[in-house]
Parts: sequence; C-alpha cells; structure tokens
Amino acid sequence: MADFAEPIDDTDFKFAGELDGGFDPDELFKGYDGRRLKAAIALSSLWLLTVVLHFVSWGHEFVLVVAGLMGIHALRVMLSRPQPAPAQLPSVRSEDLVSTASYENWPYISLLVAAKNEENVIGDLVESLLHLDYPASRYDLWMIDDNSSDRTAQILDDLAQQYPALSVVHRGPDAKGGKSGALNLVWPQTQGDLLAVFDADARVPNDLLRQVVPMFETAKTGAVQVRKAIENASTNFWTRGQKAEMALDSYMQERRIAIGGIGELRGNGQFVRREAIAQCGGWNEETITDDLDLTIQLHLRQWNIGLLFTPAVGEEGVTNALALWHQRNRWAEGGFQRYLDYWRQLAKNRLGWQKSIDMASYWIIQYMMPAVVLPDLGIALIRRQTPVFGPIVILSVGMSLVGMFKTLRRAEETSVWSAVVQTVRGNLYMLHWIVVIATMAMRISVRPKKLKWVKTVHGISAG
Repeated sequence: MADFAEPIDDTDFKFAGELDGGFDPDELFKGYDGRRLKAAIALSSLWLLTVVLHFVSWGHEFVLVVAGLMGIHALRVMLSRPQPAPAQLPSVRSEDLVSTASYENWPYISLLVAAKNEENVIGDLVESLLHLDYPASRYDLWMIDDNSSDRTAQILDDLAQQYPALSVVHRGPDAKGGKSGALNLVWPQTQGDLLAVFDADARVPNDLLRQVVPMFETAKTGAVQVRKAIENASTNFWTRGQKAEMALDSYMQERRIAIGGIGELRGNGQFVRREAIAQCGGWNEETITDDLDLTIQLHLRQWNIGLLFTPAVGEEGVTNALALWHQRNRWAEGGFQRYLDYWRQLAKNRLGWQKSIDMASYWIIQYMMPAVVLPDLGIALIRRQTPVFGPIVILSVGMSLVGMFKTLRRAEETSVWSAVVQTVRGNLYMLHWIVVIATMAMRISVRPKKLKWVKTVHGISAG
C-alpha cells in the first residue's frame, strides 16, 4: 500500500463536552454543544436574509451575481472528466494467479455489518460476503447483532459455527451510539488495512474488493464510496425516484471529486483506510448519520474520498411515502447537523479553498435553498414580484436534469426516451426534499434530538 497522509493538529477538533474546568465563553457553540440554538440562529438568519433581499433595491442583482459565480463552478463540475478507475486485481479463480500476483501483498480487508432485526436478509448477505472473489486468507467478516429481537442473533451464531472467517458480536439492550457504537465496538479488534461497511440489505458484487483496492494506491485517499443502486427500483414511484436520486448523487460526486471538491460517504458500500479512521477516533457516536459526519472529519484531516462507479452495491429502496419521510428526515438532519458541529473548522478554511468553495456551493443548493424557497415564494406573491432566489433554483434544477439523464444513460445503457422519462419523474420525486429540509430545519431549531437507531425494514414486500 502507498504511504499515508500526515495527520493535522487536532486542537480544534476537541469539543466542549471534552474540556475540563469551568465554563469558557469561547467554547459556546463549539462541537456538539448548543445544536438546537445553532440551528435556530442559522434558520432565522436565512429567513432574515430572504426578507432583506426582497426589500433592498439590489437584492435581485446580488442573487444574480451569486448564481453566476455558482454557475461557473457548476460548469467546471459538469465539464470535468472523472479519472477512470484503476485496473482491478486479478481474479483468485484465475489459473495463472500464482504467476501474476502474490496474496501476501494484497491488503487485508475487514468487512463490518451492523444489523438489528434483519432475519429476512442476514443469512444471504453473510453467504455472499464469505464467497467473494478475493483471497480468503486476506479478508474476514464481522457481524454485529445490535440487540435484535427476532432470529438475527441465532442465524448469525449458526453461521459462525460453519465459517471460521465469520466473527459475531452481540450488543445488549444498554448499548449506545447506534450504528456508530456498533462499529466502534468492533473495528479496534480487526486487523484490516481497509475497513468495509455494508448495510444488512446490501447486494455486494462478487468482484467488488478487487475493484476497490487499487483505488487506495493514492496516498491521500482515506476512503472510497461505491456507487449505490436500488435493487427494487421497478416496484413503484418511490423506488423509481430513489433510483434516479442515486444516479444524480453519483454524477455529482464523481465530477466534484474530479475538480478537487468533496467526495462523500454514503454508508452502505464505504471503504475506509485504517489509519484514516484511527485519526478520527472511530465513528462519531453523537450523530445520526455516521457516514456524513465521517465525510467531514476525513476532509478536515486532509484525506480525500473517491467514488467507484462500477460495479455498484445494491440496496433496497423504501417502498412507501411514510418510510421515505422518516429515512430522508434522518439523512437531512444528519447532513445539516454536521455543519453546525464543525462550523468553526469550516469557517477557518481547514478544507482548503477548492473544497471550501465546492462545499459552500452545494450547501446552498442542498440545504439553504429548500429552507428558504417557501418564504421566498410567499413574499414574492405578496409583493407581486419574482422570487429573489429564482436564478439559483433554475441552476439547481438544470444541474439535476443533466446529472440524472447522463448517469441513467450511462449506468443502464438505456434509450434516450427512457432516460428522459426517468429524469422528469426523478425530478418530480426530488421535490419532496423541499418539504423535508424545511420542516427538519424548523423542528431541530425548537426540539432537542434524542439519538437512536432508526430501523428500516428489509427483505419483505411493502406497499
């Protein structure tokens, strides 16, 4: 494996809750402290900005300039040429493997899966992960049963009797930290140079490890996210929308990475270098989205995150509006929460200019715009004028249309007409994010959050 990046000074990463002594006014709003107040200040500031821009004579011109600058960044993203993935390692089933590769030089990989009440899917996942096309002596599998009340624990214990490479760890009812706590319990016990995290419903391609490993040859690559694909996309409108959403996400990520921007982890199918996760002190147990939090921590420590487009890791999409609402609210809150937690480091430009500009642009699109679009529209109707943030909304929709269309065509090699239909439907589906972000921002501004495991049911048909 290549050399590793040097860690940066972690002084600014110590949170208020970790400090000794009495109250220090300078620690206000630092780390996890004051999340609710920070959220209220952020949302109030965005609403106030919206009102001010409507009432000053230069409001529309100011937004037009901002949209122009963002448009330049957007063009850089869309015109970028992502680097092709490096050549995969040879198959362990190849007859001439002995002459082409040495097992001992291949990195050791520890696969981690945290599971709670997954009896419908857990057996198939274990069987597939233990038969990957990678030297059996160079990887192992760790399954964490997080106090399941169904047959998950028994199924795992039975499988552990059959497979020496499978280690099963059980967490009791008093265990804390959710998925992060489960991963933190296990990863220090592993020997993997790389740690791979999968969800219980993952569909893992047999050659995935051989495809991912070469991407870590670059010394500054701290993690790699595998593109996610929705396995049950044909079920209904909601699953088809999630398929288009994942296509847009991979398009943006691949091109943002290509221009030196932010690559992000998505939980299922994430690979992390051991040295990188050690620098972060493991996964953050004070967040509801461990992958998004780890994304920020890695970039602040000057690691890069890559994206593997092919092959994709499959997962089940939620099949009804209520399940989607709960899942997306958790994603939205965790994504917004990380900016509140790390705002000081971000404000100090600890990411560097390229990543800071990229993150700011997509924060405006992903979080600011959904939070202000309804107040903006309401004031515009009352004053009988155009919405002040209209140019940024148009830019956002344009990027979404292009990204979805191109990736759907690429991933499926489908016809132009089919890609157009899926893109239009996908963008209609994406409108739910406006409601999710807007209500989430208001909710966390007035109500404290209790961290808990949010369970998505897998392996059953749902209407």
